[in-house]
Amino acid sequence: MRATIVALAVLALSGCGVETATTAATGAAIKKQELEAAKKTQEQAQQKVEQAVQQMQQRAQEGSDK
Repeated sequence: MRATIVALAVLALSGCGVETATTAATGAAIKKQELEAAKKTQEQAQQKVEQAVQQMQQRAQEGSDK
């Protein structure tokens, strides 16, 4: 009887560990997706800034040519 109780206790506790590990893995996957999305947004913003700088340089060049 005692062995059965110990076995059930071990199974119950190991189940909690599996759930915790699964939750942590899911959280990590979500954070990874958020990080990738943030990097993509940052790259897009950098490209827009570079395009704006190029346009300003072109306009300044056109203005000095006149």
